[in-house]
Amino acid sequence: MAHNHGHHGHHHGHHHHHTGSEKNIAIAFFLNLGFTIIEIIGGLWTNSTAILADAIHDLGDSLAIGLAWALQTFSKKKPNEQFTYGYRRFSLLAAFINACVLVVGSIWILFESIPRLFNPEMPLAEGMVGLAILGIIVNGAAAWRLSKGESQSEKILNWHLIEDVMGWVAVLIVSLILLVYPIAILDPILSIAFTLFIVVNVIRNLKQTILLFLQSVPDETLVESLTQYLKSLPQIEDLHHLHLWSLDGERHVLTVHLKLASPLDAAEQLALKNTLHENLHQFDLAHTTIELELPNETCRDHNIPY
Repeated sequence: MAHNHGHHGHHHGHHHHHTGSEKNIAIAFFLNLGFTIIEIIGGLWTNSTAILADAIHDLGDSLAIGLAWALQTFSKKKPNEQFTYGYRRFSLLAAFINACVLVVGSIWILFESIPRLFNPEMPLAEGMVGLAILGIIVNGAAAWRLSKGESQSEKILNWHLIEDVMGWVAVLIVSLILLVYPIAILDPILSIAFTLFIVVNVIRNLKQTILLFLQSVPDETLVESLTQYLKSLPQIEDLHHLHLWSLDGERHVLTVHLKLASPLDAAEQLALKNTLHENLHQFDLAHTTIELELPNETCRDHNIPY
């Protein structure tokens, strides 16, 4: 019975945690968190639920950036006896916490905003203009900083910040309208629109995070492609116990039992392992464990129904 334990390392930017990447994320974090605090104070000062809604959005982004920064450092820790796969899975925990904070914040904003649709209060439009301009500058600076990065974390966070810039452009447009036409209902309408946008994205991400926590297949098409490839090998009669799951949504793990079509000697088994090692790279797997079974061999896991 032969085993092939292939640990196929990635060669992409998000696997190389350079100091520059951490510095970019750290700068973006402090810019975003500092402005979120200003934004919450400003939202209360201007009596604007739209500003507060965007503050919740920015708080979520601050958490995402902060957790990405911590994980960028934390994930450097090598696997040990307690965490044999390393610390990548902590990013799912971070995403779950982030989503929960955003959901709670969004519910609070909706409780504040919906009653104002029926009894709108005029916000301080001048203050909104000032905060909007500051928001565009701060989030724009953070986005520009992260746009220089090559890691996946930086690219994803950059999109978050670009969304923030666009949100502040919307606040600026509404606040300029309010300076000319005091249509108070525009503020709660904008805050509800922001909040619903956040909630839809959060629910989508939360669903994916929970599925990954439950070790759902990260990509069904990947399972089909792997099955087709493995069954196409002339040395393989059949396969079973194929399990595919993900550490963090990006780094996938494969285990499978391959039943040989005929007995192979040591040299033939080595050749098959080398073929698998070379060709499985195309599937971008972080870890693989492959067991070869002889034609008449009874699988020791045959009583396990999965």
